[in-house]
Amino acid sequence: MPLRSWTRGHRRLLPAAVDAAAWVAGLFAAVLMRYGADLDRRRLAGFLLASGLAIVLHLAFGHARHLYRGRYPYASFEEVRAVAGTAAATAAVLLVLDVLFSRRPVPAPAPFVGGAVALVLMLTVRYAQRARRQRRRRPDQRTAIPVLLFGAGEAGSLLLRSMLHDPNSRYLPVGLLDDDPEKRRLHMLGVPVLGGRDDIPGALARTGAGTLVFAVANADAELVRAVRDRAVQAGATFKVVPSMSELMDHQVAVDDIRDVQVTDLLGRHQIETDLNAIAGYLTGKRVLVTGAGGSIGSELCRQIHRFQPAELMMLDRDESALQAVQLSINPLAKLDDPAVILADLRDAERIRDIFRRRRPEVVFHAAALKHLALLQNYPGEALKTNVLGTLNVLDAAAGVERFVNISTDKAADPTSVLGYSKRITERLTAWTAGRRPGMFLSVRFGNVLGSRGSVFTTFSAQIADGGPVTVTHPDVTRYFMTTQEAVHLVIQAAAIGRDGEALVLEMGEPVRIAEVARQMVQLARSPVEIRYTGLRPGEKLDETLFGADEHDQRPFHPLISHVAVPPLEAAQLFRIDPGADPEQLITQLQALTNWRATALRPGSAAR
Repeated sequence: MPLRSWTRGHRRLLPAAVDAAAWVAGLFAAVLMRYGADLDRRRLAGFLLASGLAIVLHLAFGHARHLYRGRYPYASFEEVRAVAGTAAATAAVLLVLDVLFSRRPVPAPAPFVGGAVALVLMLTVRYAQRARRQRRRRPDQRTAIPVLLFGAGEAGSLLLRSMLHDPNSRYLPVGLLDDDPEKRRLHMLGVPVLGGRDDIPGALARTGAGTLVFAVANADAELVRAVRDRAVQAGATFKVVPSMSELMDHQVAVDDIRDVQVTDLLGRHQIETDLNAIAGYLTGKRVLVTGAGGSIGSELCRQIHRFQPAELMMLDRDESALQAVQLSINPLAKLDDPAVILADLRDAERIRDIFRRRRPEVVFHAAALKHLALLQNYPGEALKTNVLGTLNVLDAAAGVERFVNISTDKAADPTSVLGYSKRITERLTAWTAGRRPGMFLSVRFGNVLGSRGSVFTTFSAQIADGGPVTVTHPDVTRYFMTTQEAVHLVIQAAAIGRDGEALVLEMGEPVRIAEVARQMVQLARSPVEIRYTGLRPGEKLDETLFGADEHDQRPFHPLISHVAVPPLEAAQLFRIDPGADPEQLITQLQALTNWRATALRPGSAAR
């Protein structure tokens, strides 16, 4: 017999032997309690007969419940229930057999008293064996780093279990911290809760830990900063676990622990997801993402891929970006895969041909030029890509079931070329909704941290270069959300959106750009100067998510608002010359965003 098979059989035989011995001990205790010194040979023979019957019955019932065939994890709650049920059934049948004998082998209470004692012994042995296995799986104290975990909730519990059940873990948890007073003096898997955020310095000194891991998956910015400041002031290394939006496909584990990023210090969003609604319009569908190589487009592709579409088509004009997103989904993929489509939105005939041949059912239109200052200097490029390129996609999307135009908060009461162009795309999408079957809608949100060209990447490059970090104005504020959070809400919004409207994502409280710079400078290894340069043309001091005539209504989701969008007839675009004088072109783009100029007639609101 192979060694592995023999070992497996030995492990399954051991619980059966333990249970048999437990019944012998339990019934002997019950008989001894009843007879004491009067336990003679006849009564001892009755005890042996009852023990034999109990063993046979227990093993038979246990075999029927697969108790000794590897169905239940050892010493798990499932096995405890199975063992208890088997012992109870054995005691009941043993009592019946005891009554049927003309001369009872054991006293009437013995099957239940003995069964109770046997069950305690069975579970005690299993618990001891489980505790021994857990001790063997704990990280080696000689090599693992002692750490404190802040957060005794679900994420903290999962992380603690992951640490303690991995003998190769580089972290050994020696204490927990949580601001909830009801968790004080609590022990989780043998690790004590030592206090709250104010107890961080003392807990670090008492346990000898040199690292604190922030294990609250969705926390507000104030808590992350407060815990980090206390840990750093006490001389400890501060690390975090990702937010839940970053952990869509798995539970938090040791490998997820990372250094703190500015996205953590700006806060996280708790996002409620209706997976059934999302799967209903993505699973089994042909899905096209334009601008798939960009920050939003690539994250859209990664998250959509999890819902198993029939086909995911990734379109972009940047071949390197296309390859990067393709490899992030499938490391073995090649560029000759039909999933990647190299095309430019400005080529109307090429876009029509793609839609005609590939027949996408769901379209996420994320392709756009987005750098405010650059587009302010080159408004013709914004017109050709953002406006006319979007019109090309809308024209080609004649048979789609759902079309989602990715917009921006700069489209609300716009003051820049970027804002004008994106507001026009919202209106074109609403106009198309009134002319075509299917669902055509826009999704509007603010700045995305970590996207290419964002303030985050700009500040990171400036810090890496030694500074200074340039901020336009000390009081300028913006809305921020991580790429994962924004895309998560975009996909959710598309499931509940109505034809022709714009869905506005909840972005939390606006954040001062100067605070972003300060937090990033604090993370730098050497001092970096912050320098103020003044607002640029077209730039607002404070962004808004809603226009002056729009109202915040959230009928379906607490983080998604619905606003009406007046349509703009596509014919009006062809009166504008992309090669016109920039100032004149900006004026013309601004005029097209004025909803009063082409307001809807009463009763003709977008569906």
